[in-house]
Amino acid sequence: MRRRFDDLVLPHLDAAYNLARWLCGNPGDADDVVQEAFLRAFRLFGSFRGDQPRPWLLAIVRNTWFTTWQKRRTAAETGYDEGEMDTALPDWHGASTDPEQWLIREEDVRLVHAALERLPVAFREVIVLRELEELHYRDIARIAEIPVGTVMSRLARGRRMLAAAVVALRDDKAPRAADTTPGNAGVDIPQPTGETGHGLQ
Repeated sequence: MRRRFDDLVLPHLDAAYNLARWLCGNPGDADDVVQEAFLRAFRLFGSFRGDQPRPWLLAIVRNTWFTTWQKRRTAAETGYDEGEMDTALPDWHGASTDPEQWLIREEDVRLVHAALERLPVAFREVIVLRELEELHYRDIARIAEIPVGTVMSRLARGRRMLAAAVVALRDDKAPRAADTTPGNAGVDIPQPTGETGHGLQ
């Protein structure tokens, strides 16, 4: 059984860590979750049936994280604003041979990373599973233990929230107006920043 487990499950270690990293928010906790999840997966492997071990493993990772960290979740984490901006997301999947465009793309990726970390976990997990791991809706539904319709709804809202967060981060990086008060010419006045998991590489 150990050899079959290694052949079928270990190739998905990176995907397991990727999901755990985005759910936990830091590498140390992600390592603990992945280690525990793989122990659970090995114990449960005798009952595994099918030819798609990745969704099965990611469901265990997600459940391990949820069991460990559910006390940290609050009702606010699943809230959303129906009026969120519906701005187009940066095309991080595109490639360019133009060095300048490549640098712009790299900056977009960094912004998307930072914006994704700001999303409530309920939306962040479905975006990670769909956009980074490229799973089907039915697999995401099984992993997150929600109906397919809820997956689609959370993806739609999560993408709007992610786009709004990217725009907000870009605005924060925009050059700030200098204070024109005599004696302060040329001095930037600090502006308040607002609050609003491998991956996109």
